[in-house]
Amino acid sequence: MTAATARSATAATLVAAVMAGENSAEPVEAAPMSGGTKTLAGAGLRTPGPRNRRKLRWPFAIAPVRIIAPVTVFVLVISAWTVVSHFVLAADSRFLLPPPESVLSKGLLNAATRTEILSALGATVQIALTGLVIAIVLGVAFAVIMSQARWAEYSLYPYAVILQTIPVLAVVPLFGFWFGYEFSSRVIVCVMVSLFPVITNTLFGLKSVQPAEHDLFTLHGANRWQRLLKLQLPAALPAMITGFKISAGMAIIGSIVADFFFRQGDPGIGRMIDVYRQRLATEELLTALLLSSLVGLILFWAFDFLAARVDRAHGKRA
Repeated sequence: MTAATARSATAATLVAAVMAGENSAEPVEAAPMSGGTKTLAGAGLRTPGPRNRRKLRWPFAIAPVRIIAPVTVFVLVISAWTVVSHFVLAADSRFLLPPPESVLSKGLLNAATRTEILSALGATVQIALTGLVIAIVLGVAFAVIMSQARWAEYSLYPYAVILQTIPVLAVVPLFGFWFGYEFSSRVIVCVMVSLFPVITNTLFGLKSVQPAEHDLFTLHGANRWQRLLKLQLPAALPAMITGFKISAGMAIIGSIVADFFFRQGDPGIGRMIDVYRQRLATEELLTALLLSSLVGLILFWAFDFLAARVDRAHGKRA
């Protein structure tokens, strides 16, 4: 038998085997062979197989781009800040924007300044957290009431909008006249500026339940209390936490604004910012601003972590 005849016979045998495998009930299986090849079972057809390569994986649960991107922006901002401070501003005008290393040395690394700023920041955070908790309780309560009766929504929601549009700086002196110039007035300012996001997001979440789900609860004879606890509030949790994240940053802002006006009691970071402004102590002023922003960012991350846990729980439940 010639070589051409042998190759033709082999090809015919392979085609017949493959066709028999397609017509049979059992699928054709691939068996791994040495040398990085696979053989079709029953057909003897060898095809290239995947190489045994070990893939390198990112060791953390968070995606690397979520770390690399903000770090890159941070490096670019610090670099631009350094260039402007050293090469754009004149030496006698450098106090307007001191370089990052000067802010670090005079603000954070100086023990006296660091203690002063952190003490004031602690008082500000205490006021902000107190106001935030009160705003969350009141906002959720008002949203639940408005979600249960249309007349309550028509009666209360316009005043929530008015509360959001009132200039804070215009009413802060009134709070001082009525409630004094200490802790309570500062907390009221924080509640005022952080209440509206909680109300709107919670109300949106409570009203976002699908009609089919309400019909299912009606079919099972659920009362209004059961419907609220087991259907509306669980469905509204993601929207509620979004409102909490917004209100957390606004509570920090409200506490700092209140510190500018209410001078009695423990000094907050707002009062220290005003003191540094009067002294033209730009390094300490920037340090206080950056640490205040860091507190707001930490609160945002905390609620963002809580939102991720809630979304994961909702996904498992679905």
